[in-house]
Amino acid sequence: MTGAAVAALSWPAAAAADPATDARIAALEAQVNALAAQIADLKASTSGDVETLTAQVSDLKTSSAADVAALRTESLATTVSLANGRPTFASSDGAFSASLRGVFQLDAAHYDQNSPGPLGADFRRGSVNDAAENDRARDLNDGANFRRARIGIEGKAFRDVEYNFLYDFGGSGVEEAGKISAAWVQYNGLGKVRLRIGAFSPPAGLEEAVSTNGSLFAERASPSELVRGIASGDGRTAIGLFANGDRWNVSGALSGNVIGAQTFDEQLAFVGRAAFVPFLRDNAMIHLGVNTSIVLSPAATAPDVAGAAPTTLRLRDRPELRVDGTRLVDTGNIDADGLVEIGAELGGQYKNFYGQAEYFDIKLDRKGALSDPKFKGWYVQGGWTITGEKRRYAIASATFDSPRPDKPFNPKDGGWGAWELGLRYSKLDLNFNEGAPGTAAVASAIRGGEQEILTVGLNWYLNTVLRFQAAVQDVKVDRLSAGGSTFIAGSTPPAGAQVGQDLRIYSLRTQYAF
Repeated sequence: MTGAAVAALSWPAAAAADPATDARIAALEAQVNALAAQIADLKASTSGDVETLTAQVSDLKTSSAADVAALRTESLATTVSLANGRPTFASSDGAFSASLRGVFQLDAAHYDQNSPGPLGADFRRGSVNDAAENDRARDLNDGANFRRARIGIEGKAFRDVEYNFLYDFGGSGVEEAGKISAAWVQYNGLGKVRLRIGAFSPPAGLEEAVSTNGSLFAERASPSELVRGIASGDGRTAIGLFANGDRWNVSGALSGNVIGAQTFDEQLAFVGRAAFVPFLRDNAMIHLGVNTSIVLSPAATAPDVAGAAPTTLRLRDRPELRVDGTRLVDTGNIDADGLVEIGAELGGQYKNFYGQAEYFDIKLDRKGALSDPKFKGWYVQGGWTITGEKRRYAIASATFDSPRPDKPFNPKDGGWGAWELGLRYSKLDLNFNEGAPGTAAVASAIRGGEQEILTVGLNWYLNTVLRFQAAVQDVKVDRLSAGGSTFIAGSTPPAGAQVGQDLRIYSLRTQYAF
């Protein structure tokens, strides 16, 4: 550009040599040369700035790449923890986790009852048409039994998917080879609503919803346990929806058979529950709830052919302990099209005092011309934590869980764990048109029996994983024999004879759960 300017200015000078013109040309050439020098300086300065800026950008890229790589490494890192003795593996971003779960409950018991006499004179009986339980009712087993021996894994994946798998080797009276207690997945990405499918126990009541690891007594109250067995209970296939807010909880599920129970057609039932906390303070609260279990279609026990009676329902239970698995109240099989249970719940807490009660009404839709039988049951129980801790109420499950010791057991540090007293009275009535003692039963009668149990218990929570439960139960069973072939062949007491009994049970549970 400079050279072109000089040439343009020199051309007229060559054409006419004029001193004044030469002076002007010289001045312009000086200006052009100064401009050229400035342009050269500007180029040199700009080149240095560009190089500096380029170097800074390169450094920033390198630093950013390192930061991104570090973040990616951190997000893929796995953390390991042992909170409350439970091994948990989790990604640092919280999207994935896996926790090992385990529990063992060893029960020991002494059944204080009258000595057994010959079958012809001692009429005490257990379940209907069950040879293994009939004779045992006269001499229940003193000894020990692993009620639960469970191992499993639970956690979440991709943040919104929750899962649980639990296998159980314990049992009622006799330990089992192993069975699925829970195996389900749950999607939590629907806001307040959670969708679960698999094998689980749909919540059928206030006491049923609490984990057995934190229950006030070794077993649920008999009416609650019986209702739980209708369409809920461990290992039952189901699909359900769960939702809760700060003070409310609702759930509903369709359930089928318990895993391993093979029938011609599975039972289909609905289990629903709603709970509300109308009063809530730091040291006090009140729980209200309702629940229902509706058997829409009982399980078929034979091919569904015209004129056949393939669907039966049966209600029975044990005396709130399972060292001996004998059931002392039992309706026997009832040919039915369905069942409706409706329950009411009431619970409350004031500081370290807690109480709850439930009432259940059960009606069967019996086939044929016989009247539909109705049964009922209720219980009330309460606890007082002597050491001051209180039971924990969780609205996610709408139930009360065990207290946690403020001072875990450690005599050197003055810690003695948490101590809790419990008291419960339950009544389960499985009689319908039972009639008077010494009389034959009418056609519509069901002599399932009436069971009343008063329980006093003491719980010692050494820490968050280990506890002992001691209890004394006073059991009264009033039950009349239906006569005929109600019990095993050759040992059926006369119609109207008393086949129930009064006894006491002394028990101790050792539990370790993580």
